Amino acid sequence: MTFCLNPSCPHPKNRENSLRCVSCGSKLLLRERYRAIQPIGEGGFGITYLAVDEDRLSTRCVIKQFVPKIEGTDSRAQASLQKAIQLFNQEALRLCELGEHRQIPTLLAFFEQNRRLYLVQEYIDGNTLWDELHEGAFNEPQIRQVLMSMLQVLKFIHEHRVIHRDITPTNILRRARDGQLMLIDFGVAKLLSRSEMERTGTRIGTQGYAPLEQMRSGKAYPASDIYSLGVTCLHLLTRVKPDNLFDPLKGWVWRDVLAKQGRSVTERLGQVLDKMVQEMVRDRYQTAAEVLADLSEGVVSSPPNSASKGVPQKNLIETGERVSYLPPVSVSASKPVSRGWRCIHTLKNHSSWVTSLAIGSNNLMVASGSLDDTIKLWNINTGELFTTLFGHLNAVNSVAFTPDGTLLASCSDDGTIKLWNPSKGVLVATLKGHLRDINSVAISADGKLLASGSEDRTVKLWDLTKGFTGNDFKPMRIFSGRSGMIKCVTFSPKAERVASGGLDNNIYIWNVANGDLLSTLSGHFNSINTLAISPDGNILASGSKDQTIKIWDISKNNPMLLRSLTGHTNMVNSVVFSPQGNTLISGSSDNTIKLWQVSTGKLIGSLVGHLGGVNVVVLAPDGKTILSGSSDKTIKIWRWFA
Repeated sequence: MTFCLNPSCPHPKNRENSLRCVSCGSKLLLRERYRAIQPIGEGGFGITYLAVDEDRLSTRCVIKQFVPKIEGTDSRAQASLQKAIQLFNQEALRLCELGEHRQIPTLLAFFEQNRRLYLVQEYIDGNTLWDELHEGAFNEPQIRQVLMSMLQVLKFIHEHRVIHRDITPTNILRRARDGQLMLIDFGVAKLLSRSEMERTGTRIGTQGYAPLEQMRSGKAYPASDIYSLGVTCLHLLTRVKPDNLFDPLKGWVWRDVLAKQGRSVTERLGQVLDKMVQEMVRDRYQTAAEVLADLSEGVVSSPPNSASKGVPQKNLIETGERVSYLPPVSVSASKPVSRGWRCIHTLKNHSSWVTSLAIGSNNLMVASGSLDDTIKLWNINTGELFTTLFGHLNAVNSVAFTPDGTLLASCSDDGTIKLWNPSKGVLVATLKGHLRDINSVAISADGKLLASGSEDRTVKLWDLTKGFTGNDFKPMRIFSGRSGMIKCVTFSPKAERVASGGLDNNIYIWNVANGDLLSTLSGHFNSINTLAISPDGNILASGSKDQTIKIWDISKNNPMLLRSLTGHTNMVNSVVFSPQGNTLISGSSDNTIKLWQVSTGKLIGSLVGHLGGVNVVVLAPDGKTILSGSSDKTIKIWRWFA
């Protein structure tokens, strides 16, 4: 389907590949490349469309069309139009600067065409916090995550002298592929309307979320955004609309509402939220940095059975305090628990989220991939940074070593797979073939095969034994025909099967030899983020955005669900089996790492210390070293001590 962008068109729907509207004759491609395929929003200043960019392999994007309400055709009206275009360009340039932040959709283009103004932005696939609220109220760890993430964005935009002015649960979106919170709808129309009308004091904002100064006089300050974020968090925390959380005589009554629900938050978080939503601007936090500082000072770690209960989390991170008393994952969980895990190193060199980790065969080198577009190689024993690999043009989503450690594979949002010689730190080959972002790579236990999963809805199989000369290196097999974008892939131990999972909530098991689909596993209620197969090949573990881990018996022709593991309070991003297969380790956006007994589903314990979501966990072959990568931009190395 192609939609005509002429607002006056009586019948805007056209066939998919049409070049002109059959109803009004207007051209259907903006700038000969952008094709609107579906309206997704409408307001007083125009329409927002889901679109594709035909110059970029039909990559999805968003078109925002602005139609200034300027009447007449005289010189004054023409001057007003030119002024509107000028101001629009100025504001779009500012959005272009903001698009450098990874939690703000990238501005791809802005222009005027046929007396209408257009803005083209990156398309973000995901759900808003308003959508998530329908699943239930947020708990304290989730509220802290929202605050820590969004305050970083506010700090950035305020430093660029931009005030969002409309922060609500509908304008915070969780990106589906990695769970990152994105601040959307910077409202160029709102900025434009204020400028275009050359009028100060135009009221902008959403009733209930906007502070008094915005709704009465149209004035806005950094503290105004802080107020709106605070109200948003109160709504998420209580699941009650802001208007019902404020009493004209008593003020904010969110604590009373929470108490009636039988719930509470720590005093520190309550104090922070109270200060964020003060009625008078002068009584609030004035900068996002001030809020972040107060939140950080109040963080306390209390892992199960920890002798260091009540110790500030920053001390647990930096001093190597014992954070949990758990058995090493290579031994039976039923043995006496008299020893513990400690964080021995916190690696800090990435400038954005750590998305992936892999350990080399010599148990010495660790590779990390990040949203900062780089791969870093580290010494697992000392935490020393060996080198940084540059080459990807966008976020690195997954890394994997061959068993002998001589080759490192990486994949990226740039749509390529890169193969590296890790000992020399040089690029060996670039594999092209996917049409969209590649989210996952896995290498078979014999080192001969590489599997890649992409948002183009395919899993591709590559033969690593044929060499990489020339530019004609192509996949040996493609698994497709399923509906969901792929987020994770993994091999069985003998590489006779490949499992994949993604945004359609299903797990697919494929026959490597002939490409046949062997099984479809259904049971999760949201997208599949991670998969792992036990060392004996009989058990598959899946982690999902629905906050659960499921354990499947895949030893027979008809796989069956054995049990569901619940305990994480946010999406599960990574799972890995211990060498003996009796323990499962998971990492979650709730900032924790959890250890589970596979045979019973019992939670053994938790490791805490990260200040952001745990995106990946990996385990050294000896079972005594766990590595975790996080949205707090760090890698932690956890070591077992007797």
